[in-house]
Amino acid sequence: MITHISIENGQFKVETGLESLNPNIIWIDLISPSKEEKKQIERYFGVELFTLQESEEIESSSKYTETENEIGINLNFLRSEKNKHINEPVSFILRENFLITQREHEYKTFQDTYKKIKSVKPKTGIDIFLTILDTRIDFDADLIENITEQISGISRGLVKDNTIEREILLRITTFQESTISIRENIIEKQRILSAILKSKFFPQEDYENIRVMIKDVGSLLDHTSFNFERLEFLQNTFLGLVDMEQNRIIKIFTVVTVIFMPPTLIASMYGMNFKFMPELGKTWGYPLAIGLMVLSSILTLLFFKRKRWL
Repeated sequence: MITHISIENGQFKVETGLESLNPNIIWIDLISPSKEEKKQIERYFGVELFTLQESEEIESSSKYTETENEIGINLNFLRSEKNKHINEPVSFILRENFLITQREHEYKTFQDTYKKIKSVKPKTGIDIFLTILDTRIDFDADLIENITEQISGISRGLVKDNTIEREILLRITTFQESTISIRENIIEKQRILSAILKSKFFPQEDYENIRVMIKDVGSLLDHTSFNFERLEFLQNTFLGLVDMEQNRIIKIFTVVTVIFMPPTLIASMYGMNFKFMPELGKTWGYPLAIGLMVLSSILTLLFFKRKRWL
């Protein structure tokens, strides 16, 4: 699918398809384009689009390239899938008068950018690119805030309910993985913004806005570090609760075992097959043996309580 925005008589015009391509276009947005669509865009605008392999490259040199009249950028955007956050590549080709974006999935960032077009009133592809980047940083901030709130919920649950269910540890692990993915994603943006700040491609009036975005990204990195430390604390707390519960269970079994040791000893003695045992011929022999076993259990139990081991 191809969507493009052009400016005609000061008005923004949003169109789809290849039939309405014109020189006034400032943004071409490609979503899962076919080979034929990519070829037509390349021919019409005289550019070379990124291949999927180039978009997925993790080397720094593949993330940002700059020539005299063009900048190529590959960024990873987070996409939620089954309670996990997955990094997906999004490519940008930037020239002074237009921007080409290439992606395989729909993102809220792009939807919000389309909504902002009329209020922001971009004049060039550079303006749209900075709007997308700024919108994405806001999205990352909301995402981190949402994760922080969920982490707080886990913390309150551990303190209030003293719960040590397996699902809690799995949730903590999931949030750790998400936080790592978000941090990697933000660090990537920080590198791109630093490279942009060194470039002379952007108009001078945009550099102050870029510096503000770098500061915002830095604060998001601090927040992810805090979240990760908090998750480690919760994980250690959870494992500590598990150890305490296991120790409590082992303690109960130990006490029960010790309580029944004296009766077992007495029962063993009277279970011996000797011919001459004084109590064997007495009518009170059996009640005596039972009484001794009960008494020994009670005395052992009282001893544990006095020592406060129960």
